[in-house]
Amino acid sequence: MASIMKIGSSWRALIRRKGHKPQCKTFRNKAQAEVWARQCEAEIDRGEGGLVAVPGALTVGDLLSSYRELRDQARPIADTANEHYMLTHLEAGLGERRVGALSSQDLVAFCQMRREEGAGPYTINMEVSKLGTALRYAGAFLKIALPDAVGHARPLLNHLGLIGGGGKRERRPTEEEILRLIEQLKPPFDDIVRFAIATAMRRSEIVQLRWDDLDAAKRLILVRDRKDPRKKQGNDQWVPLLGDAWELVHRQPKAGERIFPVQAQALSKVFKAACDGLGIPDLHFHDLRHEGTSRLFEQGYEIQQVSLVTGHKNWSHLRRYTNLKPEDLHRPNNAGELDGRGRHGPAS
Repeated sequence: MASIMKIGSSWRALIRRKGHKPQCKTFRNKAQAEVWARQCEAEIDRGEGGLVAVPGALTVGDLLSSYRELRDQARPIADTANEHYMLTHLEAGLGERRVGALSSQDLVAFCQMRREEGAGPYTINMEVSKLGTALRYAGAFLKIALPDAVGHARPLLNHLGLIGGGGKRERRPTEEEILRLIEQLKPPFDDIVRFAIATAMRRSEIVQLRWDDLDAAKRLILVRDRKDPRKKQGNDQWVPLLGDAWELVHRQPKAGERIFPVQAQALSKVFKAACDGLGIPDLHFHDLRHEGTSRLFEQGYEIQQVSLVTGHKNWSHLRRYTNLKPEDLHRPNNAGELDGRGRHGPAS
């Protein structure tokens, strides 16, 4: 069954079938994603959805051009956007390489070139992640089987210090990193990652959620003894389950009192092992709370609405979790529609 997931203001459909390459595509709304997913699954069922081998002459530049065309159908890449410059660097450094022969050595050489040009490990990591995303989406769009060159190269790039996190704790996982983690993790850890981003909850809050604390009529869940610097106990809070969070809860097996019956330390251990195995540098589970909070702002929710989800009593504390990209302010769909009083409300 296809996985439909909200990414910022868009909806991403991911199809994974045994014996078939994963197919992924992003749409403006959930309905479009569901229609596309149903069509692809029907093709697979009819034996028409198999991916073909990569044409020998196809280059990385060709695939990056296809990715730009694909993005033009949903959310065009502005010439002033960071994504445009990342793709430009990738085209200049790797554009002539054949996709089917792209190797870890090719990516090492590209990263070394970017380092010599003055780019830091965090910038290079973002560009490598963008390459993985572009090849994944373009490959699914063109129905060709692509080697996972980025995934294979990551451990080596990390070991050589060519990729890494930023100095200040403003780490947000890239779209490619999130997708790779979800594919790597086994249930229920894959859904816990999705849920952590959708709800911006802490690790300790997620693993203590109980089936008895769900309010089906209002789509709320009670988070018990939520962290508070002044009140250590009895700080219970009803939290709305937005986006995919409600669906994620209800697809968990009811095997006990807790919705996600794992231990907090085990969750951290599994998450770190997955990051290490995939070569994803400097990513902590708590960064998913940062990511979820940032997405709420990017979707147009106001600070008092975000605090109802995150539990922050002091609104100024939300600033440390929010890394909005300046170019996002130019997109009305992310900022939300103006209401009758001229204020931005949450995007629908």
